[in-house]
Amino acid sequence: MANAPQIKIPATYMRGGTSKGVFFRLQDLPERARVPGAARDALLMRVIGSPDPYAKQIDGMGGATSSTSKTVIVSKSERTGHDVDYLFGQVAIDTAFVDWSGNCGNLSAAVGPFAIASGLVDPARVPRDGVAVVRIWQANINKTIIAHVPITNGEVQETGDFELDGVTFPAAEVQLEFLDPAAEEEGSGGSMFPTGRLVDDLEVPGIGTLKATMINAGIPTIFVNADAIGYMGTELQDAINGDPRALAMFETIRIHGAVRMGLIKSVDDPALRQHTPKIAFVAKPQDYTASSGKQVKAGDVDLLVRAMSMGKLHHAMMGTAAVAIGTAAAIPGTLVNLAAGGGERNAVRFGHPSGTLRVGAEARLVDGDWSVTKAIMSRSARVLMEGWVRVPGDAF
Repeated sequence: MANAPQIKIPATYMRGGTSKGVFFRLQDLPERARVPGAARDALLMRVIGSPDPYAKQIDGMGGATSSTSKTVIVSKSERTGHDVDYLFGQVAIDTAFVDWSGNCGNLSAAVGPFAIASGLVDPARVPRDGVAVVRIWQANINKTIIAHVPITNGEVQETGDFELDGVTFPAAEVQLEFLDPAAEEEGSGGSMFPTGRLVDDLEVPGIGTLKATMINAGIPTIFVNADAIGYMGTELQDAINGDPRALAMFETIRIHGAVRMGLIKSVDDPALRQHTPKIAFVAKPQDYTASSGKQVKAGDVDLLVRAMSMGKLHHAMMGTAAVAIGTAAAIPGTLVNLAAGGGERNAVRFGHPSGTLRVGAEARLVDGDWSVTKAIMSRSARVLMEGWVRVPGDAF
């Protein structure tokens, strides 16, 4: 029997923040993959090279890490006040699964530039020189992101001198505003704090009872204190990712936190949500050496944060988790806020494995409930390759 030939699909490989992903226009996907479902998932897994029991994604575009196993679908928006719709798919590496449950804050920085370059934004909204404001509907979590994209001679300006820890080379700055970032998660009742408390006692079998701040902002995130689980908050990837018992501990905490947040019904359902919630640990400032060799001094940061993504310690910080950090830091009494010294604040600079990052958030207490109008941070983005991606025609 003859094997099906390969087909080619227009695609762009982009870096956004500290992540990389394959970007598609919805209209360019094969017809059966233009709608959610098994065909779309199978196509994206084949593009990335998953599932791969070797966990290398050699036969695809993925880079064998959570930061590089990502896909994005962008289309013109029919929603009032928005330019484009943005859908993010986190592709599992060694299992057949695409997680659509959350956003990627890092790749959010590339959506505006991609949309402009791909003709998805009204040319009248793009200045010849200056900054184009792209209004993005984040379809995974039903939220608005405003991207401020630099423009030179009518085209996206990608090069510049903005430096982002975790990215080797400087580039042009893209400022992002995440409006009303509290995630509307099923089971959370629409609350930023789904349990109704800023700090909970989270019982985790085999580990104990941990103080935890569980928040839906940017992406559902569970924060615990570093010292409560035997860490300092200065750890780099090798200290955790090479320790199977540590990885199992974090996943156990994450699963039990997910149940408490109402994101899954049972501890037997973690496979339904691998991308969310995130689990992170916080500590007060102290000196450490970042993965690049850069010296981070205690006085350079307000607190230290380490976060897990798809079962491994992230090499820097997920953009959506940075939104959660900034939001929690702005609310007095959360573990994040306390690690940063407590009190009211509208911005925080935290240390992560690759260096430091600043994120701002505007929080207010309304009728006894906390709300955040927006979170702000800067990223950069760059096209790495564009053209067509090829997959076997019978792969989906």
